[in-house]
Amino acid sequence: MAEIKDPENTILMELKDGTVTIELLPDVAPKHAERMKELARAGAYDNVVFHRVIEGFMAQTGDVANGNAEKEFNLRRAGTGGSDLPDLPAEFSKLPHDRGTLGAARSQNPNSANSQFFINFSDNNFLNGQYTVYGRVISGMEHVDKIARGEPPASPDRMISVKVAADA
Repeated sequence: MAEIKDPENTILMELKDGTVTIELLPDVAPKHAERMKELARAGAYDNVVFHRVIEGFMAQTGDVANGNAEKEFNLRRAGTGGSDLPDLPAEFSKLPHDRGTLGAARSQNPNSANSQFFINFSDNNFLNGQYTVYGRVISGMEHVDKIARGEPPASPDRMISVKVAADA
C-alpha cells in the first residue's frame, strides 16, 4: 500500500486483483481532478467496465452512461458516453504520458473530456500535450497490468469501487 500524502486528492480504485492507489494532480489539472472526485463520491464509477484495453498502450474506462452493470450496461456502446455534467476544458501541461499516468479520454475536440479516462501501460509520449494528465498510479500498477485486453474485451474487467481516500 502506498503512503497517502493527501487523502483528499487520492483515489482508491478496487479491481479484481487488488487496490490501485491514484494520486490526483489538482495543481496541474484542477477541473479534471475535481470531476474525478465528484464522480467517485457519487458512486458513478462503481462497476464501470474497462471498455478499451490495448496491450502495451493503455486501459480506458469511465463511461458512466454505458459501462455500468447495474445500469444499462451496453458493451457495444461503452466508450461513447460520459456523465450528465458538462464537458471539461483541456488542461494540457508539460507532464509526460508516462507509465501509470492517468489521461482524460476525449473526442477529437480537445475540450470534450467528461468522465472517461485511461491509465497508460507504458510511456506514451506521442500523447504529450494532446491529452490532459491529471493523476498517476502510486501503487497497484501490477493490478492494472492484469486488466483483460480487447476493444472491447470479451469479458471486460471493471472498477469494483472508486473512492476518495479521505472518505474511505
